[in-house]
Amino acid sequence: MAESLLDSFLTCPVCLQTFTDPLTLGCNHTFCSSCVLQYWHQQDTRNCPICRRRSSNEHPPVNFALRELSEQFRQSLLLSAQQQTEETQEEAGEVPWAVCPSHPQVPVLFCLDDMRALCPLCEFCLHPQHKVVRAEWGQEILKDQINSQLQTLTEQRQSCEQLLENYEEVQCYAEEQAFYCERQIGAVFSRLQRFLQEEEQRAISALRDEQNKQAQAMGPQLQSLRKRLTSLDHHIQELEKQLHSKDLIYSYSPMPLPRAPPRLPIKLTLNLAKVLGNLGFKAWSRMRREVQYRPVILDPNTASPWLRLSEDLSGVRYHDIKQELPDNPQRLTYFDSVMGSEGFSSGRHQWDVEVDDHQNWFVGVSKESVERKEDSEHVPKTGHWCLSHYNGKYCDAFFKVLTLHRSPARITVQLDYDKGQLTFSDADDMTLIYSYTGTFTDKVFPYFSVGRAGNAKAKEIRICEDLSVKV
Repeated sequence: MAESLLDSFLTCPVCLQTFTDPLTLGCNHTFCSSCVLQYWHQQDTRNCPICRRRSSNEHPPVNFALRELSEQFRQSLLLSAQQQTEETQEEAGEVPWAVCPSHPQVPVLFCLDDMRALCPLCEFCLHPQHKVVRAEWGQEILKDQINSQLQTLTEQRQSCEQLLENYEEVQCYAEEQAFYCERQIGAVFSRLQRFLQEEEQRAISALRDEQNKQAQAMGPQLQSLRKRLTSLDHHIQELEKQLHSKDLIYSYSPMPLPRAPPRLPIKLTLNLAKVLGNLGFKAWSRMRREVQYRPVILDPNTASPWLRLSEDLSGVRYHDIKQELPDNPQRLTYFDSVMGSEGFSSGRHQWDVEVDDHQNWFVGVSKESVERKEDSEHVPKTGHWCLSHYNGKYCDAFFKVLTLHRSPARITVQLDYDKGQLTFSDADDMTLIYSYTGTFTDKVFPYFSVGRAGNAKAKEIRICEDLSVKV
């Protein structure tokens, strides 16, 4: 029965023979390499002969584990056929296990050290330190060995299939991540583009205002000059008429000369320095209100499926509906936790966390090698250094209850890796809440764990903007 199932498992659905250099397509169907390549050549396509799904790989790799299993099965069939032949020979009066032409009538033995049959008369003396048994026992030992190899290969094949499924799941999720990131990138830069367009209009409006001021300042001057020119033209015409008069001495009447024309005022041109001076820097300074810097960015690839992160990856909250996420090695699946995207192995670092009235959270750091899939306490021994708040109580890294004079709305976390110090303070007045002193040997990452918010107004905890970063 088992041999029949194995034969079915190792049979090519095209040639109906035991696999030869088997290829496994993306749809998980397996064929002999020559069979599938010939089928593709005849059909002028790369579709699977069974499900018709198109293969994305023109040259699929050989399934070495299945090939080895097929070879082992083929050898076992040959051995079984040989055994049946020997049994037939025995029934006909012939001697089985004949491996020595000089002593065919002597039953052979089996050497466990060399794993081969040997003649008791010719070769036994050549194996003085080896363990030698009867041929029938050797046959059973070989069968057990083949069964063990078959079981190992079957388990490896199942592991490979599961790994392949995990890879495909991660690949689909990565495509969703790329689509989400592209949408977020477009939204951020669209907002910045709108801001720059508004800044451009602001600069053009300032130019128009300056141009109007210049026009208003010159208007009266131009009107006065035009009147003066009209008056001068009139005087000139009168003088020319008198100049050509024959009785000038009788008709001449003196006219007072007008005063000299005024000089051109100094400030009549546009104030280009006001319009263009530090134009880019002013826009950049105002852009500071449109962008924010946070010293810690949450890593979605580490987030528990029960958590939801904000679009800018600065806030985290608990959700009653579990997300379908790939169980990648980084993901924290036992605790409802998430880690920062960057770790620290030296230096001083600081970040503020806005908790408000949220009732269930852990804030601190954890080492990179922390247990992510199974139960482990939030204590330094397991790689967690946290301040926690649960059921109205604040606790240190060892779950010792702390007494605070008020509930802080924001927690300042200060890490001095080289000195081995981790300090938690009330961000509003920098009152010390708790300080841990020890030794950090591994890279540590900002760590956040969030439970149900309950009746709290704050449904999430959030990393605050670092206002000390100046433009």
